[in-house]
Amino acid sequence: MTENRAFAEKCSFPFPLLCDTTREIGVAYGAAADGNSGAAKRISYLIGPEGRILKAYPKVSPASHPEEVLQDLAALNRRTPE
Repeated sequence: MTENRAFAEKCSFPFPLLCDTTREIGVAYGAAADGNSGAAKRISYLIGPEGRILKAYPKVSPASHPEEVLQDLAALNRRTPE
């Protein structure tokens, strides 16, 4: 967990990173088959302020995914009335 904290600080993330050591969350979201899974699949979910999943990304490329999510957030903000 110390590695997560160091990584978050290095990248200046304004939020803590989750460490799913039991794979409980990974199993719930479909990233891991069970608690004994080695590595989780690279998937991502865009979750809104109300806790609802707004978009699922079943296959994530680390190089292009941040830009993809930013574009989706911008599109959502354009559709959301103020």
